[in-house]
Amino acid sequence: GKLSVFFSEHRNDFFGVRPVAVAGGKGLAADGAPCWGHGQGSRLTGAPLSSAGPNLKEWLREQFCDHPLEHCEDTRLHDAAYVGDLQTLRSLLQEESYRSRINEKSVWCCGWLPCTPLRIAATAGHGDCVDFLIRNGAEVDLVDVKGQTALYVAVVNGHLESAQILLEAGADPNGSRHHRSTPVYHTSRVGRADILQALIRYGADVDVNHHLTPDTRPPFSRRLTSLVVCPLYISAAYHNLQCFKLLLQAGANPDFNCDGPVDTQGFCRGSPGCVMDAVLRHGCEAAFVSLLVEFGANLSLVTWESLGPESRGRRKVDPEALQVFKEARKMPGLRGRLLDLPVRRTSENRLPPVRLLDGK
Repeated sequence: GKLSVFFSEHRNDFFGVRPVAVAGGKGLAADGAPCWGHGQGSRLTGAPLSSAGPNLKEWLREQFCDHPLEHCEDTRLHDAAYVGDLQTLRSLLQEESYRSRINEKSVWCCGWLPCTPLRIAATAGHGDCVDFLIRNGAEVDLVDVKGQTALYVAVVNGHLESAQILLEAGADPNGSRHHRSTPVYHTSRVGRADILQALIRYGADVDVNHHLTPDTRPPFSRRLTSLVVCPLYISAAYHNLQCFKLLLQAGANPDFNCDGPVDTQGFCRGSPGCVMDAVLRHGCEAAFVSLLVEFGANLSLVTWESLGPESRGRRKVDPEALQVFKEARKMPGLRGRLLDLPVRRTSENRLPPVRLLDGK
């Protein structure tokens, strides 16, 4: 019928597949997520990809399909989620055989990327289907083979409605630790302040968190050695002022955007030493500098040498922004008092100062 015709015409448009450039078996997908070529093994299963041989589809089925292979041939549930056919979803899920497979990561479509119907519907932005699948037992935080949750792909594809439905259903606003990016980072990069606001409302972390094993006491932490992974940095680099402001209002650390130890000595030579340094180097307007000053940034972390002609930032320092910085640095008492914003977190709710490993 209508579903099969539409799917046959558009099956090559599967949103979840990203072209991969592999070098030595390891590469990056188009969305920046790490992925693996033959010889490195499955990131989530540990099985060697070399065992897949020429028939990758059959190998993926063996790895990820929990049902007999003949069941994997029936992709009607996943196909309906792909095209947003709510009527077909309603009809199929009246049968126990389909209700028991609602969380199945079926190998389907031309990309052969195993994922659940919910992940597929979220990717395409079919909010009504997302809501229906959740109400019928779909697990909101299951990850695909790239470590992406349904919420993450909804955010990446700019679907606010689907993202809100998932958040209201209890989806982790931070995505999955198996994936290198987070919903907050992506929205900060592309400037989707509306989605970022929703993530913050549901408790998303606005500071980088390197606590890889949260259940361990004390948690194992890695040192922050680059600001590139920080939402504040990326929002400044792309001049997304509204996102930058939202992050600070939500309590983001104005110096390093991190809630763990920072190894400033490990920063690459010539790279920004703090968020203020990055703002100046990227030629951000004065409003960025003013916000950092208002939220208590440590201005002494910026060295004058980094502001000279030898600076290798992508843009020239904005003259007005530099003037605001210089004036604030001359008058330390001005810091934190330019604007007493009512949305600013109180001192007891703000994160403690970041500990530097170089003794500063």
